[in-house]
Amino acid sequence: MATEADARRTVISAIFGTLATQAVGAAARLELADRIGDGEADTDELALACGMPAEQLGRLLRALASLGLCAEPRPGRFALTPAGALLRRDTPASLLAFAKFLTHDVFQRNWLNLEESLSTGRPAFDTEFGEPVYDYLSDRPELAALFHSAMSKRHLPLEMAAAISAAYDLGRFSTVVDVGGGDGTLLAAFLDRYPHLTGTVFETEAGVARAEETIAASGLKERCRAVAGDFFAEVPKGADLYLIKNVVLNWDDERAWTILRRVRAAMPDHGRLLIAEPVLPDTADADTINHAALENPYLTDLHMLVTIGGRQRTRAEYTALCARAGLRVTEVVPLAQELNASLIEVVPDTVA
Repeated sequence: MATEADARRTVISAIFGTLATQAVGAAARLELADRIGDGEADTDELALACGMPAEQLGRLLRALASLGLCAEPRPGRFALTPAGALLRRDTPASLLAFAKFLTHDVFQRNWLNLEESLSTGRPAFDTEFGEPVYDYLSDRPELAALFHSAMSKRHLPLEMAAAISAAYDLGRFSTVVDVGGGDGTLLAAFLDRYPHLTGTVFETEAGVARAEETIAASGLKERCRAVAGDFFAEVPKGADLYLIKNVVLNWDDERAWTILRRVRAAMPDHGRLLIAEPVLPDTADADTINHAALENPYLTDLHMLVTIGGRQRTRAEYTALCARAGLRVTEVVPLAQELNASLIEVVPDTVA
């Protein structure tokens, strides 16, 4: 049984979480992990490279050490831990872009208006900046590039492709449409694994440009294309497999339903839809979340509320949403913990 001291520690730790966030954000923007590198680095040398007093930088480095991101084996000298190495640019699974993105002032400010979003159900971002987040990013290429890099590194598309292929037989399909497929990395990985497959990345104009680069670099021009469009209006027709990864969760129920309805209209009756997204447990339990999830899905859910108006959902909520769109959930398979997602198989409800 937790003691009063344990309870107090839990609350204080939660309150201090925002301070840790800002410390990590500062380290990411200063690119301290790259500056420290493989061995030990002296505080004076790091401070000179960062253009700030050594005394003040040392305070940040010791805070990072307290978070397990670096160690101070000797006074004034610091080395990265395995966790801190994930903030290096050259680490394959680097979280540097994600740390810069999530701690950026543009996204942090929305949390100050959480109560407003809880009252209205609308993203605080729209009120704070006068337009939805995707419109805001479209006018700011540098921030948009950071966003896309952060999402790509966070969601591990190659590992996701391997996990989906292990959990589900894609060999029985011939054509696949990746709805909102980003830069096409996930679809390219599937086509590389299944030489008989042909595919379409369905994206915005900006997304198509990135996907075409991936398709060309992967040598898949003969089997893959990128098509621009609006998934609220129409989705390419006739594929026997449709894939949606981290798209439905970006939208409120009405707009998510519209996307699913467009997919259903495009699917043949024998087609399948795979949704790869986080699925919330039926009940919230701190111990289960802390041991089973890579990140706290309920905090992510609130971040989506204040930023884009999206939400994470339980299996029952996905089932109800799909049913409204003429689709039926048949199976939900949790994927590897580091992917923070489950694979939801959906079929047309021919009775609907």
